[in-house]
Amino acid sequence: MNRINQKLKEDKKLLSIYFTAGFPQLNDTVSIIEDLEKNGVDMIEIGLPFSDPLADGPTIQESSTKALKNGMTSEILFNQLKDIRKTVSIPLIIMGYFNPILQYGVEDFCKKCQSIGIDGLIIPDLPVDVYHSEYKTIFESYGLINVFLITPQTSDERIHYIDSISNGFIYMVSSASTTGAKTGFGNEQTNYFKRISDMNLKNPQVIGFGISNEETFNQATKYGKGAIIGSAFIKHLSAKGTETIDKFVKTILG
Repeated sequence: MNRINQKLKEDKKLLSIYFTAGFPQLNDTVSIIEDLEKNGVDMIEIGLPFSDPLADGPTIQESSTKALKNGMTSEILFNQLKDIRKTVSIPLIIMGYFNPILQYGVEDFCKKCQSIGIDGLIIPDLPVDVYHSEYKTIFESYGLINVFLITPQTSDERIHYIDSISNGFIYMVSSASTTGAKTGFGNEQTNYFKRISDMNLKNPQVIGFGISNEETFNQATKYGKGAIIGSAFIKHLSAKGTETIDKFVKTILG
């Protein structure tokens, strides 16, 4: 069974952390992953930096720009991760845009992911229909789960379609805006969380965008299986470096 599916079966609320590969420094990737696991994080999204990250807010965009300046590429990331399964056992997901994957070669990219132990991909700009008709069989043949995003604007019909072709979790975007930390969720978001929860989808939902502290983590996980934190962690790395990851995780999990 895929590590993501195993993790989703655990009787707990899951904390997933996103960070940009190659940031703050090019060779920080592996140590960040190891420290996150050591401090109780359940899943990690490794951001493959791209020059035009449409779904990302300014914090993640800046980290992408820095990582690209540091020299990060798909090939370098794969080299960094080649022995990651000797030290890390939690699910690892690569989150990136479709262009670099297309340039690398979709099947070659999937094959490489399988060989180093990547469990899934999140590709915000790959249309669901295109994935379903052209790439689903390739991804699945290499044991990769593709995770789709839904927003408050996604129709019920579309959500049911996404649910029907998914086999891991659904990434539930908390708002229609780009990524970024917020201090709390209002009624609009809470109603949206509840609406999706009441749809009884076959795939659990993990909520992202706007989660930055224990309060927003608890609010989100009241309705979802877990929550994803990205911008707040990137800000922490920018301000404090990689030495105090334990302190950051404690601010979320208590």
